[in-house]
Amino acid sequence: MKLRFTKMQGAGNDYIYLDCRQTGLPPDPPALARQLSRRRFSVGADGLICIGPPLLADADAAMYIWNADGSEGAMCGNGARCVAEYLYTHGVDKALIELDTPGAGRKTLLRTGEQMWQAGMGRFSTRAEDLPAVGLGAGPLLDVPLVVAGRSWRVHCLSMGNPHCVVLCDKTPPTGGALAAWGRALERHPAFPRRTNVEFVRYYGETLLDVTVWERGSGATLACGTGACAAAAVLVLRGQCPREQEISVRLPGGTLMVTVLADDTVLLSGPARAVFTGEVEV
Repeated sequence: MKLRFTKMQGAGNDYIYLDCRQTGLPPDPPALARQLSRRRFSVGADGLICIGPPLLADADAAMYIWNADGSEGAMCGNGARCVAEYLYTHGVDKALIELDTPGAGRKTLLRTGEQMWQAGMGRFSTRAEDLPAVGLGAGPLLDVPLVVAGRSWRVHCLSMGNPHCVVLCDKTPPTGGALAAWGRALERHPAFPRRTNVEFVRYYGETLLDVTVWERGSGATLACGTGACAAAAVLVLRGQCPREQEISVRLPGGTLMVTVLADDTVLLSGPARAVFTGEVEV
């Protein structure tokens, strides 16, 4: 069977997109995500995103996410922007797009320029039950101790509709083998029964952060939209970054802009670009 797909990326966070609005979701999406995401052996990506018909009549579409390991994703900020760009270039000629996500509710996306979108990401939460997290207290889960492989960490945990564990670094955030070792260990720590995304953050000033990411189910990625939001939210809660002002979050694949509003709602702005289209035999 041949599948038509579009490869898209936001700040280097790349997914394979299937337009399933007329055909319905493919059989066994987890297996398909694992197959197609293998770099050098297939299309290669951080995961698979299927665009389906809206869950409610007043939305434009729904977004379903599977990570490279086949696990289901709750939310992807870069993915949401790319879905909006895809819809905009495939018949949904609107600058304001409403997107349903089964795991994280309704998201509103605003076109702010050529291949640029702002996503309303909803409110963050530092409550343990919302991640979920166990053994760390009820929350707020800020500056809590966590022992991993004999090393003691101070971590900040919050939900952006999906779980995040944020580690503040005095030096350049880890990359390569160090990112893989510590990211994987934190992702799978028993405190996070559903695993967690991990962000290593260097603070450079009240509107500038450097972040490296270990994504739950995908490993090291060039960017993570919800991770950028989580990193900025932690620095806002610590009083080091301002609310109501754009914060530049530099990731290996590019820069995303995050604004944390007074009510803890987070806005995420950045690029969304098609890379290529094609057909793949599955």
